[in-house]
Amino acid sequence: MRVIDGDTFVVADGSPKGGKVRLIGVDAPETRNSGKRKIGFYGKEAKEYLHKLIDGKQVRLAYDAGKRDRYGRLLAYVYVGNLFINADLVKKGYAQVYTVPPNVKYAELFVELEREARQGKRGLWRK
Repeated sequence: MRVIDGDTFVVADGSPKGGKVRLIGVDAPETRNSGKRKIGFYGKEAKEYLHKLIDGKQVRLAYDAGKRDRYGRLLAYVYVGNLFINADLVKKGYAQVYTVPPNVKYAELFVELEREARQGKRGLWRK
């Protein structure tokens, strides 16, 4: 697996480049400048943390109402064993809530986890 940033990675799917997976419901800071998007505070840390969580491990993808985004990436809730990766990133302050209907299954959970991360000044909220 190759991690692109804190909310996107590539899985082996039989294609030459692999399949890009975008985590549903979360948004991590950018790790590189591209177009209008600039490198964000805590972007490098978010990417490294996601890499640590999934590298060399078997991930399970679960889907919501929409399976792909406008860029063709798979949209998924990701698990390593019992660890819910999307929720863990928000809980520890590596990502913030980013809800795009119709994929809203865990929106309330993510909002609560972000609130707790903000109050605890974790990760993105350390400033």
